[in-house]
Amino acid sequence: MTTISRNGDDAALGGPARLESRIERVDKSSPADIRSLRWTATLRTVSLVIPAKNEAASIRWVLEQVPDCVDEIILVDGHSTDATIAMANSCWPDLEVLRQQGKGKGDALRAGFEAARGDLIVMMDADGSMTPDEIPRFLFFLRNGYDFVKGSRFVAGGGSLDLTRVRRIGNRALIQMVNTLYDGGLTDLCYGFCAFQRRHLQHLDLTTSGFEIETQLTISAMRAGLRIAEVPSLELPRRHGRSNLRTYSDGTRVLRTILRNHTQGISGSAVQGVRRWIHGVAAT
Repeated sequence: MTTISRNGDDAALGGPARLESRIERVDKSSPADIRSLRWTATLRTVSLVIPAKNEAASIRWVLEQVPDCVDEIILVDGHSTDATIAMANSCWPDLEVLRQQGKGKGDALRAGFEAARGDLIVMMDADGSMTPDEIPRFLFFLRNGYDFVKGSRFVAGGGSLDLTRVRRIGNRALIQMVNTLYDGGLTDLCYGFCAFQRRHLQHLDLTTSGFEIETQLTISAMRAGLRIAEVPSLELPRRHGRSNLRTYSDGTRVLRTILRNHTQGISGSAVQGVRRWIHGVAAT
């Protein structure tokens, strides 16, 4: 297993002021390292949270691929006008459906996290771009000492069949910014296939309402000092319809999230000073 960050010790939880997360990258080129981890005897329960809006054409395929290791599925419906809920209930009778009160992916995920009863929480999309049979890979590391596991399209064994050139360039720039400002070692940022220990939810300061929730979740995990692993994931094209993602507007929201949460050190003071100046000018 390759250690990316400079901190070799397991970081203790210390709130937002501690930038001591240990980020490790796991890829398929080092099977011996993976085998060196011992499978823990305690198999904790798993909740899968899926936000969905008008995904009737895709949700059946997603739910049919969910492995048996998942104990609970929570579908957060974002005001769908098609048969998303009916289709989901038909192929997973024990499904729990939450009707979203607010708007946006971030709002949906927060509602799903709060409703989840499992010890381990996995989040993924409903459009078929993420493959549920990868879930055991995430759970393996959560059950072997990691607090937060993030899918990466840019480690050995991962990839994307859907990433446009513009999105790839933007994602790369945002990753570099996060790694510089937060002293991290991420290889992927704007990808929402993640899993974490439910007991750490209180340490994740999740407030955003849109797609930028994925970035805020990762940054919060880093700031809280959680032990983080990246595992390979293959992003597929969405199975039907058009994405709700808006490249430029959502990219701008991600950038604002990165800067808003950077408060430590000289660079943090400078960033917040510029933000206060800009907001002050905008208010005049």
